Amino acid sequence: MRTGAAAGHRGYFHEAVCYGSDDDLLAVVVPFLTGGVTAGEPTLVAFGERNTALVRAALGPDSGVSYLGGGDVYARPTAAIRSYRQLLADHVAAGAGQIRIIGELPPSAFGATWDWWARYESAINHAYDDFPLWSMCAYDTRTTPTPMLADVLRTHPRTALPDGRHVPNEGYTPPEAYLLENRPIAPDPLQAGAPAVELHDPTPARAREAVHEAGRGRLKVDDVDDLAVAVSEVVTNALRHGQPPVRFRLWTGADRIVVSVDDRGAGPSDPYAGLLPAGGAAPGGLGLWITHQSCNYVAMHRGADAFTLRLTAGNPHVTS
Repeated sequence: MRTGAAAGHRGYFHEAVCYGSDDDLLAVVVPFLTGGVTAGEPTLVAFGERNTALVRAALGPDSGVSYLGGGDVYARPTAAIRSYRQLLADHVAAGAGQIRIIGELPPSAFGATWDWWARYESAINHAYDDFPLWSMCAYDTRTTPTPMLADVLRTHPRTALPDGRHVPNEGYTPPEAYLLENRPIAPDPLQAGAPAVELHDPTPARAREAVHEAGRGRLKVDDVDDLAVAVSEVVTNALRHGQPPVRFRLWTGADRIVVSVDDRGAGPSDPYAGLLPAGGAAPGGLGLWITHQSCNYVAMHRGADAFTLRLTAGNPHVTS
């Protein structure tokens, strides 16, 4: 039986928890979790170390709640969606009629890579539709920057409050609209200098070669190989589905490689491109999905006369 805010709801129910103190967090989390356990529902927590300890202390031992490694779950948005879908499918196969999860993004999300985590929060309003899931995403208002909190309210249909209310977010924007917005993307500081490599209408093989040459001795072999795969997919998509010319640029730093690929097309029409496996005949969708799993950060921008994908291997969390 569904209880509380999820009563009578079918499919996926997605809420934000914006808290300003530990007490406020526990006021939402404890009833949510204990309600799930009492109802016999799989009830899971995917918090970082600090808040996991806080919840454990509040619930006590043998609470019936399962704890996931938050840092492991939220390595990359596409990987998180894939992992959660498998987890949910396993619970449903075991007979679950309702599942509860509360999680939080790692601190590294609230910086240079926030855009793809905002896209993640939007996309999962659709990604889990076929599962009986009630999920909450916790955001500490003391540490989450104000512009990011605005994105939180736009990507969650409701907010759960410490007083027990579940209120609609007036600024909520459905993912089909949010994900196609031309959101500003801050350039990587490396892009202030001239690229180490610039190619026009390159073959995928030539683009892969440029990545391997730049990465030799600079990054882990696996990171370079993954970036080469991603670059190959992106260049192939631009040549097949974009509008010429296709421009490839590469910058190198002490701890990362940044690649930008642009063409004169409008970019993918599928709002979930990169975050979910491509369905049907969506052009380039599978390549973008592979790319999002192969890089440490992927940024997309639709300009007035070009569509740009920026890929980062190594450390993407640089702001200056």
